[in-house]
Amino acid sequence: MVYNESMRALVKTAAQPGLIATDRPDPKPGPTDAIIRVTATSLCGTDAHIYNWDPWAHSRIQPPRIIGHEMCGEVVEVGSDVTLAKVGDYVAAESHITCGQCFQCRTGQAHVCKNYRILGVDRDGSFAEYVSLPEAVLWKTSPSLPPELACLQEPLGNAVDAALVEDLTGQTILITGCGPTGLFAAAVARTAGAAVIIASDVSAYRLNLAKQVGADHLINAKTETTDQIAAAIRDITGGEGVDASLEMSGNPTALHQAFSAVKNGGRVTLFGIPTGPINCDLANEIIFKGIRVYGITGRRLFKTWYRLTGLFQAGLNIKPVITHTFPLTDFARGFELINSGQCGKVVLIP
Repeated sequence: MVYNESMRALVKTAAQPGLIATDRPDPKPGPTDAIIRVTATSLCGTDAHIYNWDPWAHSRIQPPRIIGHEMCGEVVEVGSDVTLAKVGDYVAAESHITCGQCFQCRTGQAHVCKNYRILGVDRDGSFAEYVSLPEAVLWKTSPSLPPELACLQEPLGNAVDAALVEDLTGQTILITGCGPTGLFAAAVARTAGAAVIIASDVSAYRLNLAKQVGADHLINAKTETTDQIAAAIRDITGGEGVDASLEMSGNPTALHQAFSAVKNGGRVTLFGIPTGPINCDLANEIIFKGIRVYGITGRRLFKTWYRLTGLFQAGLNIKPVITHTFPLTDFARGFELINSGQCGKVVLIP
């Protein structure tokens, strides 16, 4: 690779809100690293936490840091010991860099590695022209997948794991929360053969996106009461309740609705992150109903990535979720949209 002296990057330069678009030295590869020329990178909720500089970001991020972790690009240089990647490969990246040595990593549960580091949080990330990555996290991607889709494979994997932690073919599904991951979950459930998909959110804008990716019934949790929502779900399911609830919002009311709506013996997947502790009636919401509860964090490494490739081949359509694409330098517009809720997925092009 012929380097320039520097590259453009979005950097959290100080412990305060915002990011700075500035020049940073081009990255150089370590022995097991590859340099990726970033062709597309997308914004997620974690990036918004860092941009807004909320308490979590304040406790987790050590400036200066190039942020961003959802990306795709072309390998332009490899380290001396790299064997899995070669110059010219079109790749995405797993954002969790695992230790490979803890109990979880050595027993097939690397997605909950005790010592993981996160791209764009613990090391410089993808909101830049180039990024250095360990070859172990690279995912070779079909050239037929355009960059604005290829860069979404990492967050899309969250939805794949959330939706398909159990089979849902022929089942009735409730999705509470139609942010990007909830929308991805609706598209995954539709492709995987769910019989009926019910989507709930407080945003009419996002409910419209849910309809475009396959939701059959839309419930506006802002205009309908809890009793009205419960009655609507009973009506849709013939009084039985849903087979599975996917709670994607972290909102306490939505979480209780997810437990209430699921039939006895069903399952609840929890992906949304609450802002604080939530009271739960364990006896009546879980134990006496005999339901199964799954906590979802990240993606199964790399099982979910292989499954996602098959879903794309089966016709998975997430294009409606990509509502905005901006040059990297227009990042502030993207974060304004995320903070307003008037967007699906925002993609930046370096």
